[in-house]
Amino acid sequence: MLKVAIVGASGYTGVELIRLLLNHPRVEITCVTSRQHAGTPIAEVFPSLLERIPLRFDPVDTDLIVRQADFIFTALPHQAAMAIIPDLLAAGKRVVDLSADYRLRDPAVYEAWYQPHTSPELLEEAVYGLPELFRDAVRKARLVANPGCYPTSVALALAPLLEMDLIDPDSLIIDSKSGTSGAGRSAKVGSLYCEVNEGFKAYGVASHRHTPEIEQTLAYLAGREVQVSFTPHLLPVSRGILSTCYAALRGTHSTAELLEIFQQRYGREPFVRMHPAGDLPNILHVRGSNCCNLGLVSDSRTGRVIVVSTIDNLLKGAAGQAVQNMNLMLDWEETCGLHDLPLFP
Repeated sequence: MLKVAIVGASGYTGVELIRLLLNHPRVEITCVTSRQHAGTPIAEVFPSLLERIPLRFDPVDTDLIVRQADFIFTALPHQAAMAIIPDLLAAGKRVVDLSADYRLRDPAVYEAWYQPHTSPELLEEAVYGLPELFRDAVRKARLVANPGCYPTSVALALAPLLEMDLIDPDSLIIDSKSGTSGAGRSAKVGSLYCEVNEGFKAYGVASHRHTPEIEQTLAYLAGREVQVSFTPHLLPVSRGILSTCYAALRGTHSTAELLEIFQQRYGREPFVRMHPAGDLPNILHVRGSNCCNLGLVSDSRTGRVIVVSTIDNLLKGAAGQAVQNMNLMLDWEETCGLHDLPLFP
């Protein structure tokens, strides 16, 4: 059994990692850290894990983590992750990082959207962990930067179209909605029940930190620089992301033709599912799973294609994709520990 640590596990992503790894047949959780809850039984913080995990939260101590685990997930906030990851790698450990610290390859771009980077020498080495695009590189990596939730939904929606040059990269408009768990577990006025219930709002307009990550991946797919108009919204639901992506088509392509292209691109992907013509995804249909559901419409009146993408932001958008990456890094079955179908209703 592989000994695994989860560093920074007291948030929603952390508890999802614990839940998934407890059911993974090839790993043993040996270290779970939290600065806030050090010394507290994990099940006391997360009653959903009652009688499933006897461990207490450890402090965030690099030496302790290295001694207790061979493979490490870092689910820390940005900046906190890059403070310990170089030491983990130096100790010979392999790491999947769920923060934004190693997703952007250009340190100047990272600094413009976050803060100065303290280990920019690792940015070139870190592999962007979107398996459907970078599977072979993930297999060889010792450091994988797990993608953000919005960027995952957008990249999978637009990859087939950009790879085949079927759309104009200058025309991209992305309208995304997320459940409130995307804001994290710490108390914030904007995510209080009375602030969110029966409401629906845009936020981070023209300024959301996932914008450069989205543009970096789409630029790779297009083979040129890409700028997008990206607007996220907050839904009054606990989890799920729905991204609606608009693009101008090059030439005339029917819905049926485009669906066939998507089917050829994703037909062998274990976690990408295509909706048939006339049917579009709903976040309810991916909840609790590592699936991404895609549907599309070709609009002959405007010459645009509209692609709708749904994921569970805590799974394919975070913890599930992190386990998928671990499986690839260790040359295991990619779907190991991730076989659960979505919850419904």
